[in-house]
Amino acid sequence: MQLRNWQQKFIDGFPSIIQQHRKFIVKAPTGAGKTVLASEIVERFYKGKKIIVLCHRLVLLEQLEKALAEKHIVRKLKVSDTGKAFEGYDILLTTSMRAKDVLADAIPKADLIIVDEAHRVSPNGTGYKRIIDDFNEHGKAEAQFIGLTASPERRTGDQRDQLNLAFDAIIDCANIEDLIAEGVLVQPVYRTHFVHDLELDSIDISSGDFPVAQLAPAIIKSSMIDYAMWSYNEERLKLSTNPISAWFCADVSVAEATLRSIRHAGIEAALVTAQTPIKERMDLLARHETGEIEAMVSVGVLAEGWDNPHCNIIVHLRPTLSKVLWGQSVGRGLRSAPGKEKCVVIDVSSNWCTFGPVEKLEWSLWSHRRSYMQFMNRFNWIGLQQDGEESGDIYLLCKNELPNKMRCSHVYKKNAYENDTCPVCGTYAATDIYKEQKLDNTLNESGLHRLFFERVPKVYEEMNLSVWTRMGDTAWKTATAKEQVFLAFCMAFQEVSGQPTATESDYWDAALATEARIRGYLVENKIQIVKQGDFDLELIADGMLAGRHIRTVQAHYGISLCGTVFEDHSPAESERKYQKAIKIAERLSILGCSSQDNLPYFKAAEHLASL
Repeated sequence: MQLRNWQQKFIDGFPSIIQQHRKFIVKAPTGAGKTVLASEIVERFYKGKKIIVLCHRLVLLEQLEKALAEKHIVRKLKVSDTGKAFEGYDILLTTSMRAKDVLADAIPKADLIIVDEAHRVSPNGTGYKRIIDDFNEHGKAEAQFIGLTASPERRTGDQRDQLNLAFDAIIDCANIEDLIAEGVLVQPVYRTHFVHDLELDSIDISSGDFPVAQLAPAIIKSSMIDYAMWSYNEERLKLSTNPISAWFCADVSVAEATLRSIRHAGIEAALVTAQTPIKERMDLLARHETGEIEAMVSVGVLAEGWDNPHCNIIVHLRPTLSKVLWGQSVGRGLRSAPGKEKCVVIDVSSNWCTFGPVEKLEWSLWSHRRSYMQFMNRFNWIGLQQDGEESGDIYLLCKNELPNKMRCSHVYKKNAYENDTCPVCGTYAATDIYKEQKLDNTLNESGLHRLFFERVPKVYEEMNLSVWTRMGDTAWKTATAKEQVFLAFCMAFQEVSGQPTATESDYWDAALATEARIRGYLVENKIQIVKQGDFDLELIADGMLAGRHIRTVQAHYGISLCGTVFEDHSPAESERKYQKAIKIAERLSILGCSSQDNLPYFKAAEHLASL
């Protein structure tokens, strides 16, 4: 089989990768060909060896079995299977929950474990935790644990449930923009509308996302489905080929209401959910691929493991705090096909405004509470684009009232169209989202960076260091909660490594090692940082200026710590230290610190016992 450019590059570099990493994620966009890559890895490097392939859903098992069985002896594990592993076959294909005794026997024998849709791996869950622990404790020293996914991140603040505890690194193999240039994927074209009457503020998000039991009634009560139908009826007529669409809904009640609206417009449509029998689902999806069914409405079954390259419209009716869900679902429409020039993405959930275009998404093996709290601001990504610099991108919200009394509410970029006229309704009645939503009411990262690098060297040069460098005990023991966060940042900036890191894993190893040392200092000195609701950059800026929240003792002591760094390190090293220090301070603020800490990288009881 002729490999794509990114696949061949990865195969060529594979021997070097496994020399550096034992457990890693291979990241490539939906439609890039990760299953083909997995088969090629097995064929080139593990032929005749013992391999486990894991995934979480039956439909994915079927796809993987078909791909791997052409060249290898594959056994798909059944729930009731017993006996020894790898007797008469070389590839064991299963979910994490099937025939646990057989799987436990297989792990110490395996030369390779591949996990499809690896963002599903929960190091603290009932299925994968057992597998990860078995591999770490009993797996062959030379074996590899490889994850495949387009979105290597988990939306959890639980520090025991992070992908970094299962994998050491992300190997970034291909990005969407490169694959569009190669013709593997098509360009997404976004049409996004802000639905004013969708009420999300009162919904409890402590689970990490909007619970569908509360979200679905809010959607149905709003005009979201009306906006989706208006947009769809216009966009389907602009395509050069027949429209074939996938609609992503929050739950069955939303999906059924959506299905009725689509059929009322005279469009052939069908509904698939997790409860749709496999045979019926496969029949419906086959008819959808040929275009016999134009619109496929779904609940929780098309975001992963579904491939219809002819799908040229994605309609997103599921507000979410998960950029994984956003990225996975939009990615399903980007596969190329004959005559397909683009994929129209109709977003009436404000996910584009929240996360940004899927081709711009960034991923991390570590996350925390703020990783989804920030997305409660449904204009989060737009706010990040306007950073106060002249080069910042400004986005407009069209407020033109349409003949049906709905507002247009299309979101579009300023200076992208003649006279800033809305490309949807053809009028100008727009407001600057950044200003109207007051997205600049707190100091942004760019402004803090500029203030820090200008202010610290200047103040440090004028300080009486013989006084301030001796004030550490006093500064910490008299600090308020806000002052503790400021001091934690300053201590992190002084302590953390400024050396370049080759991988994200190395980056976080350095950051977390420093965080652990700071936690050690705090618990030794009986200093407790109470968990904060959020991390406010203004606190760091306030300390630079000895302002309203950070008093003189804490401000000057903190600056004395930071100032020594500028004397002893290059600008590049200081920059790297600054970026890590922000993240360390953020983690200490969100997670807090006490003698009860029991984190994977710092256990307070063990630390105190070692003194």
